[in-house]
Amino acid sequence: MSQHEIVVLTDASLITCIVQRGYADDVVAAARGAGAQGATIHYGRGTGVRERLGILGLVVEAEKEIINIVVADDQLDHVFEKMFLAGKLDTPGMGVMYVTRLDKVATYVPEEIRKKLLG
Repeated sequence: MSQHEIVVLTDASLITCIVQRGYADDVVAAARGAGAQGATIHYGRGTGVRERLGILGLVVEAEKEIINIVVADDQLDHVFEKMFLAGKLDTPGMGVMYVTRLDKVATYVPEEIRKKLLG
């Protein structure tokens, strides 16, 4: 039976960004340009004020794209700012973004990076 060593990173955060449909690619490109390694994108439907805007009381669907990106804490502020600007979140109704601190993150870490991390 082979032994597997789990490398646990403890200085990471999850950025969740919810944007209008069609903006996720720009937000992810901005995050990658700021140093993020990758992203997960999925789709959702929002509710709220826009529901009441339909003609004759019909519901207006508010399709959203939800982006999740795990970043090292030392990259957090820079990546967060670039994502905010790319998603045009300074415009009313464009979306929302928040950060969740992560206690542990485990994934494959190449040997050369593990050596640097572990000293």
